[in-house]
Amino acid sequence: MNFMSKIYTSAVVIIPPESLWAPIQEIRTKYDRQINRWMPHINLLYPFKHFNEFSNLEKEFSIICKQIVSFEISLKIFNYFHHGHQNYTIWLKPEPSELILKLQEKLLKIVPDCNDVNKHKNGFTPHLSVGQIKGKENLKSILEKLQNQWQEIKFVVNSIYFISREKNKTSKFHIEKKIALKM
Repeated sequence: MNFMSKIYTSAVVIIPPESLWAPIQEIRTKYDRQINRWMPHINLLYPFKHFNEFSNLEKEFSIICKQIVSFEISLKIFNYFHHGHQNYTIWLKPEPSELILKLQEKLLKIVPDCNDVNKHKNGFTPHLSVGQIKGKENLKSILEKLQNQWQEIKFVVNSIYFISREKNKTSKFHIEKKIALKM
């Protein structure tokens, strides 16, 4: 096994505090087929490295993270990605996204090959996925309904997380390492 390659069973993410999950999970229960695999999260690096490399990488990530001051983000606005054939992913936009972009850019210097999230048409777009929708009209009505009922969530990003899961169809991601930002 080549431990230097990236794998789809690990990621580096921002996770909102669990005390704020309820309204997010309520939406995900209705619309997100990945609710049982992923906790609410914002991907920074995915795919990432093998679990066996986490301890070595933790040191380098800690050095970078200690130079980045914790920051508050807000989840207020819904948006979507269009995947073609009337397939959409709906998501919450973390703001200010610039702070997440800067964080991700610094982390990427440690593992430059873990840049898959940067290869999308518009580059890296920080987002917290809440579901998948089929059909443009369906998308419009669901987005409008969600936005009208949504109460803004704010939290301080004071850590990033290495997460991983087993390589099988039913496995869930679990937190393996928590790396603190500067307080």
